[in-house]
Amino acid sequence: MPYSGDVTPGGAPDVRELDALTITKVSVGPMDNNAYLLRCRATGEQLLVDAANEAPRLLELAGEAGLAAVVSTHQHMDHWVALEEVVAATGARSLVHVADAEGLPIPSGTVTDGDTVTVGDCALEVVHIVGHTPGSIALLYRDPAGIPHLWTGDSLFPGGPGRTTTPEEFSQVMAHLEQKLFGRLPDETWFYPGHGRDSTIGAERPHLAEWRARGW
Repeated sequence: MPYSGDVTPGGAPDVRELDALTITKVSVGPMDNNAYLLRCRATGEQLLVDAANEAPRLLELAGEAGLAAVVSTHQHMDHWVALEEVVAATGARSLVHVADAEGLPIPSGTVTDGDTVTVGDCALEVVHIVGHTPGSIALLYRDPAGIPHLWTGDSLFPGGPGRTTTPEEFSQVMAHLEQKLFGRLPDETWFYPGHGRDSTIGAERPHLAEWRARGW
């Protein structure tokens, strides 16, 4: 079946095969968190985006190939419940933005805006998006053979940005979304959020003014 991105807690993963990268999406835990296993098809190296919950299930998903790294999109607990167990079992590097590193349960390597995280031969650009948390990041994969792919954590969902708690944080997240994502990525860019269904930059672009007026 073609990839839809529709997954449910306890349900089967959904798999998308790109020329160089395989993306496996699964929903875990009571908050319906998405975790994404990225596998370089040339080398077999694997990276996990958000070890959110259900460590045994994530480890089974990774299989004998294991994990080279786990990237946490931000410091909120529902995105790292399984991190310590997954890292201990696989020896993977834990990576997070420097501004959110103190919020993780284990010592982790840090990244900043513009850094590159690799999974085998595939490069992921770190995009820092302040607002939901000080160190929230998105990961951008510019597929040489197709459309860009973007993992947004809780910074961007279908229907708007993630939760902010002050007007200043809301202004920050909107400015960064507009400048760093909507301002530089084509409409066909597919994005994968921290919860729920996927969308595209083009599907959400017409609603930016509405989001700003709504103020959350």
